[in-house]
Amino acid sequence: MTEPLSKRRLKLWIRLLRVTRLAEGDLREFLRVAHQSTLPRFDVMAALHRAGEALTMSELSHQLLVSNGNTTTVVDRLEKDGMVVRTPSVSDRRIVHVAFTAAGRRHFERQAADHEARVNELFARVSAADLDLLDGLLQRMTPASTTPPSTAPASTTPASTTRTTAHDIDG
Repeated sequence: MTEPLSKRRLKLWIRLLRVTRLAEGDLREFLRVAHQSTLPRFDVMAALHRAGEALTMSELSHQLLVSNGNTTTVVDRLEKDGMVVRTPSVSDRRIVHVAFTAAGRRHFERQAADHEARVNELFARVSAADLDLLDGLLQRMTPASTTPPSTAPASTTPASTTRTTAHDIDG
């Protein structure tokens, strides 16, 4: 007798978590050793890079799926290190924009190239065809995972409710 689909899905979930945690741990260590940096710092800089312009603290928090407090802590450190600059909004003094400094942009571009190379190494055993297959499967899963459980019946999948997540360099 075959395993129930719910058990197979649970096992897949555990495997996805394991692969993600292992890769994330590797990338954290890589950024620490190669760039004396952290994954949250990389994520903030990646969000600024994707935007191509200054972002508000709230926009950064929303894109990274973290609290404003977490974002503030990371931006404080990046600002102290000369990677970003904060600029108050001219129309609303409660709003602060965050942008790269020239040094911060150069630093991120080097880091991003090394990050991409490291991710490429981590996925070296996955063929182009398998990447396409896996990407398609994960895209199908994404809408269901971003819908609150109370509004998503188990038998339906919403049309399109994707969000940008951390580590998504290409947007």
